[in-house]
Amino acid sequence: MAALMRPAILLSLIISLILPCLAQNCLNDTFSNNRLYTLCSSLGRLNATLHWTYHPSNGTADIAYSAPQESSGFVAWAINPSSSGMIGANAILAFYDSTAAVTAITYEFSNYTPSVRDSNLSFRVYSREAEYSDGKYTIYATVALPGNRTTLNTVWQAGQVSGGVPVGHALSGDNIKSMGSTDFLTGESSGS
Repeated sequence: MAALMRPAILLSLIISLILPCLAQNCLNDTFSNNRLYTLCSSLGRLNATLHWTYHPSNGTADIAYSAPQESSGFVAWAINPSSSGMIGANAILAFYDSTAAVTAITYEFSNYTPSVRDSNLSFRVYSREAEYSDGKYTIYATVALPGNRTTLNTVWQAGQVSGGVPVGHALSGDNIKSMGSTDFLTGESSGS
């Protein structure tokens, strides 16, 4: 009897890992350098998607966050380890900087009138880069999931750049509703 249950348990595990990704319309996304990710989520606001591979052995995740935006703007994806929303969000932002190069910077938002500049986050970021192609920015990064937790509050955004620096975003519509939670282990996500 126990031998018969093992295939059923294995099948159940495989289904629970595959179904969250199959339910998303992000499956056909492709990335430069043939990067592949295990799970994905269509975030529901700003036409953004998040792809990731979680590494339980060291508590990190390789992510690819992608969203459409004018080349003159910015996109950002963040983990908020202590709350939901912008305050406390540890973000990776992608934009064309003052040298006309696509860049990825990190910044922790502590107030609603930030002076965005490259700075450390409250968790480790092992790698980060960004690209702009076909009308969208894509951020690639490997991050240590704060507190070794797999379910975290996430925030994403798109806005304007002035003088090679992100300066703000709309304060209505999808821009103020772009938050949710992501379970990096199961692939379950919720968004506003």
